[in-house]
Amino acid sequence: MRKNAALARSLIINQLADGEFYSGEALGELTGLSRSAIANHIKYLGSIGLDIYSVKGRGYKLAQAIELLRADKIVSQSNSLTTDKLEVLSIIDSTNTYIKSRLQELPNGYICLAEAQTQGRGRRGRPWVSPFGSSIYMSMCWTFAGGYQSMVGLSLLVGIGINRVLMKYGLRDCKLKWPNDVYHNGKKLAGVLVEVEGQVGSDASAIIGIGINVLLPRHVQGIDQPFTDIYTALDKQIDRNLFIAELADTLHSMLREFENKGLTPFIPEWKAADLFYDKYVYLLAGKNQMHGVSKGINESGALLLECNGMITPHHGGEISVRHG
Repeated sequence: MRKNAALARSLIINQLADGEFYSGEALGELTGLSRSAIANHIKYLGSIGLDIYSVKGRGYKLAQAIELLRADKIVSQSNSLTTDKLEVLSIIDSTNTYIKSRLQELPNGYICLAEAQTQGRGRRGRPWVSPFGSSIYMSMCWTFAGGYQSMVGLSLLVGIGINRVLMKYGLRDCKLKWPNDVYHNGKKLAGVLVEVEGQVGSDASAIIGIGINVLLPRHVQGIDQPFTDIYTALDKQIDRNLFIAELADTLHSMLREFENKGLTPFIPEWKAADLFYDKYVYLLAGKNQMHGVSKGINESGALLLECNGMITPHHGGEISVRHG
């Protein structure tokens, strides 16, 4: 039943994507469902972020046309992806969870994309609001032969990679917030969640979750901090398929270098975009709170804090310019 519902919703979304009106009867013929069942599916799609107009006598219409993600288009524009390493899904719980449940059978560098997530997650279990078709929800798996210790600073590397691609699109003033966020004009634009699977002393796999706000709905709810999206920053729409292809290629290249050289070659790039460099910050790590002047990162991705003339590295926690 759930699979049939997912198929019906996918058919409805594909039909409505062009921004034209379609009657409940026409959608019913397409899916083999009654008009009342179509109405229920439309209601559900609205609940996950699709802005759908319902006009008596005309039917249903998206507030604006959307370009859906297409695996064939992404692969054709990528130098690193093949069809067996990319999967595009419509609505799932979480791309990271999806990969984690299939990790043993997936090739290295595999990428999963979704149009919407019902249980998207950020760091520390916080929800990542994931309305349909308005952002990039992406997870990649990468195996490190050197185990856990060979992936220190990985979330910082991915942030640098996202920033590289944003710069190609003309966003040259984005900032990186340690350890996993990309900001523009003081508002969050993208986030990274890295989860690690494996045994100590053997190969370890990283599940690299990436969320990038592209064109969020006007009345999006549930985001508890200042946020922005690429459309707002650039004042124009981007091609999500092309952006993903470029991001995949960028990350593949950077990960290969990272495997051989670690984070060191990328530190100057981080420093140039460091949101809090040379600013007085507060670091909250569990129940402990420290403060000092942020002096960037070291080769292991640790935050460097200067306090009373001494600089000390810190590997965990969250930073803010505000106390508490």
